[in-house]
Amino acid sequence: MSRQAFICDAIRTPFGRYGGALSDMRADDLAAVPLRALMSRNPGVDWNAVDDVLMGCANQAGEDNRNVARMATLLAGLPESVSAMTINRLCGSGLDAVGTAARAIKAGEARLILAGGVESMSRAPFVVPKAGAAFSRANAIYDTTIGWRFVNTLMAAQYGTDSMPETAENVADEYGISRHDQDCMALASQEKARAAQLAGHLAREITPVYIQQKR
Repeated sequence: MSRQAFICDAIRTPFGRYGGALSDMRADDLAAVPLRALMSRNPGVDWNAVDDVLMGCANQAGEDNRNVARMATLLAGLPESVSAMTINRLCGSGLDAVGTAARAIKAGEARLILAGGVESMSRAPFVVPKAGAAFSRANAIYDTTIGWRFVNTLMAAQYGTDSMPETAENVADEYGISRHDQDCMALASQEKARAAQLAGHLAREITPVYIQQKR
């Protein structure tokens, strides 16, 4: 008899703009918000029975380093015995976390897993490499918000290191996708999201984030 995996509940924070209202909040604190909300609205669940917490995170260069899923798990108040793992498949990280959870359940390795993702591009730090020699007077600085850093020259020579926007341009050119078609799809997506919000469909999905103000 094969096992089945089911999504029993789903909740998220609002999406923020780069440098916007959520930019003062650490990624681990932000990830803890939906976990706490999930626990609050499911009081009948034995949270000690959670087998794992899986979270996708693409950056992991700043406050989201060192297994941000584990930090969020502890900050949310889940039992210390609940393990956690951070997954990095870049833009597909959160979705891959859900898929990994489903596969573990279907394989009989787990019964209850929390899965999702977290990212804060606003708080992505600048990083510098270690000097190659003592008293070096040359160094570099990288913005970890998007794109490559600490590039391997062999990788650059063999495959290139195009950023996500550059890759989008390459794909559009290769498959003949016009800017008009892209704008139409973007508009349709925004219209669907707005309609869902007005109809109240997203009210249960989104939990508020409370940010301490100076006043």
